[in-house]
Amino acid sequence: MTVDFIATSIADQAYGRIRQDIIFGRLEPGSRLRLERMSSAYGASVSTLREIFGRLSSEALVVAEGQRGFQVAPVSREGFRDVAAMRLLLETYAVPLSFAAGDLEWESRVVAAHHKLAVLEKRMLAGGRADAETWKRYDRQFHQTLIEACGSQTLLDLYTGVFDQYLRYQMVAVVFRGAIAATEHRRLLDCALARDADGACAILDAHVKGCIDDTIENGRLS
Repeated sequence: MTVDFIATSIADQAYGRIRQDIIFGRLEPGSRLRLERMSSAYGASVSTLREIFGRLSSEALVVAEGQRGFQVAPVSREGFRDVAAMRLLLETYAVPLSFAAGDLEWESRVVAAHHKLAVLEKRMLAGGRADAETWKRYDRQFHQTLIEACGSQTLLDLYTGVFDQYLRYQMVAVVFRGAIAATEHRRLLDCALARDADGACAILDAHVKGCIDDTIENGRLS
């Protein structure tokens, strides 16, 4: 039993590290995942890595190349549009449910998540240096907290997977739309506290579509 537990722990740890490295761009889109090299880097056997890559393939983060092995899923403008559309669909569905059910504890978590994001955005607007990965983690946390009271774990799990794909595109493009994005986040907080789901959904529509337009118009995705 101990051996099985350790093996599972190693596999789960390697899966988590590889997944994060793909999402945050440390493993670049389209790059080959060489089993021997990654076995050394992640401390997992080749057979364990094959299982992990199969799992990541089901999440559209890795692509199997038949006998040639695996590669990190490539990115494209069309792919970004598709992922963004799915994110918007799920988020605007969950927002009314979460706003209706959210209690005072939920409000406090929303406020706290926004505060961390707003502080970092203020620093970036002032020309200060900010780690892109930390910024996007705070961004993800804020949006996830907005919908966490929706009452459906299945919906939250699905949203997390889609948002992580969306986040991967953002990390490739490293897009920060400045004061526009910061203002939209503040308005989303105001809508949450006022329980204005219709207003929040309208802001989310502009927020996500604005990011798509800015990314594509500025040529940050081939």
